[in-house]
Amino acid sequence: MEKPQFDNKNNLPDKLLKPYSPADTEDRIYSAWETSGYFNPDRCIEDGVTKADAEHFSIVLPPPNVTGTLHTGHALMLVIQDIMVRYQRMLGKKTLWIPGTDHAAIATQSKVEKLLEKEGIRKSDLGREAFLKRVEQFAQESHDTIVNQAKKMGASLDWSREAYTLDEKRTVAVRTAFKQMYDDELIYRKYRVINWDPKGQTVISDDELVYEERDAMLYTFKYWKDFPISISTTRPETKVGDVAVAVHPDDARYQKFIGQTFTGTFCGVDLSITIIADQGVEPEFGTGALGVTPAHSKVDWEMAQKNNLEVIPVINEFGKMTVGGEKLEGKKTAEARDIIAQWLRDEGLMEKEDKIKQNVSTAERTGAIIEPLPKLQWFIDVNKPIAARENKSLKQLMQDAVSSKEIEILPERFDKNYFYWINNLQDWCISRQIWFGHRIPVWYKNGESYVGIEAPAGEEWEQDPDTLDTWFSAGLWTFSTLGWPEKTKDLATYHPTSVLETGHDILFFWIARMILMSTYLLGEIPFKTVYLHGMVRAANGQKMSKSLGNAAVDPLDIIAKYGNDALRMAMIIGNTPGNDLKLDENDIRGYGKFGNKIWNATRFVLDNIADLDFDEACQLDAEDQISLDELNSLITTVTTEMNEFKFSLAGEKLYHHFWHTFADVIIERSKTKISEGRNVSSAKWILYLELMTLIKALHPFMPFVTEEIWSMLPALNEVEGPATDAKKLLIIEAWPTSA
Repeated sequence: MEKPQFDNKNNLPDKLLKPYSPADTEDRIYSAWETSGYFNPDRCIEDGVTKADAEHFSIVLPPPNVTGTLHTGHALMLVIQDIMVRYQRMLGKKTLWIPGTDHAAIATQSKVEKLLEKEGIRKSDLGREAFLKRVEQFAQESHDTIVNQAKKMGASLDWSREAYTLDEKRTVAVRTAFKQMYDDELIYRKYRVINWDPKGQTVISDDELVYEERDAMLYTFKYWKDFPISISTTRPETKVGDVAVAVHPDDARYQKFIGQTFTGTFCGVDLSITIIADQGVEPEFGTGALGVTPAHSKVDWEMAQKNNLEVIPVINEFGKMTVGGEKLEGKKTAEARDIIAQWLRDEGLMEKEDKIKQNVSTAERTGAIIEPLPKLQWFIDVNKPIAARENKSLKQLMQDAVSSKEIEILPERFDKNYFYWINNLQDWCISRQIWFGHRIPVWYKNGESYVGIEAPAGEEWEQDPDTLDTWFSAGLWTFSTLGWPEKTKDLATYHPTSVLETGHDILFFWIARMILMSTYLLGEIPFKTVYLHGMVRAANGQKMSKSLGNAAVDPLDIIAKYGNDALRMAMIIGNTPGNDLKLDENDIRGYGKFGNKIWNATRFVLDNIADLDFDEACQLDAEDQISLDELNSLITTVTTEMNEFKFSLAGEKLYHHFWHTFADVIIERSKTKISEGRNVSSAKWILYLELMTLIKALHPFMPFVTEEIWSMLPALNEVEGPATDAKKLLIIEAWPTSA
């Protein structure tokens, strides 16, 4: 063991004589980390910190949306990932954590539109180009805020590799992926029913629907008096677009009518209704007969395709009726519903009206009620066999990646959610009628179309006005950030990534789509482990909200009050994968006191080991040897738990050992030995060994106070190569295996 060096053998640094101050420490420490360059694995290899042939550990930051600022949910994500990264870096692995932000097309555009509304400006007043400049300005300001927050939270991200889902490199990746999928006939354009947001004026995906339970009326009636079958619906306004009534083929009540067509007038609209048989109809539900409106129901659309039925749109993109003359045309659907219900009553056709509870589909961003409409849109076929992938479909590739255990989801119970979603997955509509985002790389001219990575030559070509679903570009994140479609050194070294850590709420939005894109485009999984965290809630279990006044939503407010390390410990201890975290300010305050406990213990240890003769062999008495054995056992257990992603257990064990064993027992015992002049060398050695080991082990959890203390400890440089000030940083010290 090398002899540690002290600038002043018998004097402590002035800052150690004062209480620990996170506010005076954290910015300075983070600046030192950044200046060192050791967030970048290339620098670690160049300086001999990491061996060039070392195993890699890579992780991508789930890119925060450029819609504002980070909240406590983002803070939890950063804390968990930073613990992983700091631990793996200390193990000597080539450790890469890639930062980035997401343009979040619909969310960001919606934010800017609301800001413009306050100025009395509509996006149409500005035009596409001017509006996009406003959005880009907003996105840049948001990006700068997010990066500042991430740094304030101590995230040891490799900022030299920062990416943005809408930057030039990602644009090439998006267009390359689109073209390859189009060439493989996985992307197609077709007229079919989609989810339409009449307020946002765009398609949204099935996964972005928000279901709200609302009161509704279930109406039971006949179309006209001599129509032989009664039907039930909560939306009588759509019945002016009906072309059929579906019944179960074995329902004895209706078998004789199957195949017959009836004509008549319904609220002033002439209808031709064919009775069809469909196995999906439940005879026990309602009257056992369903009015089929192919233009305004996905289920009815599928029935129409199977039975070659006509599709008659009766509602437009603004949620208004397009048929029915003066009585209905131009009316909003809710108003038309009341008009038709009253007409049914007046005509004696209404048989029953029941109040029920109904799940209504709404748009997440605008709150508007979704209107199923038939439109010409771009889709990804998830069921088509792919020759280059052993004739497996995208759906099968996604299933195999998890069922084979190539990808492990933590906690395992989310496997069921994943497979349920995959099994029920329909073709993915990827086009959006908004201005902000990746324009669909398709150009048209005189009935011709061109799909390419770059625009075709000539001014006559006009690009498709729609943009791609945000999750299309986000699905490429693990490999587009590493340089794909180029065959870069980063891609060869760091992909598949080691872990994907994120909230369980985007298991389908993002995780599944990354698996889809990576297994199809690269033929390999995007990550080996998926670690899912829950939502951060207030101490009483409520969702955190400024309006509720139950907690500071901005993590920087918490950090300013208690320090970064305190917030990190409060977020990790007691937090297990997949479960929500109740963040209690009392816990944060308590871990702030723990930081001071570490600080005060360090002051005592340094004050008492300054004259320790390090040239002499370390000899411990029996009770100190027992303490050392317990410490080594602790490190073995903690290392195992860190490898198994049990960060809460590891952090809690280190906390309890430091406070209740090291501080309360070993330090107190050493005080007695030193004051009595009994086994003094043993007492000092165990103080030194405990502190050095625990400071290292606590670093991933409490990086700021441990790094500050490390700068004052004996300068044992465990890194091979020429000594530099940067190499004395704790961030690149080896993880302890034993004391």
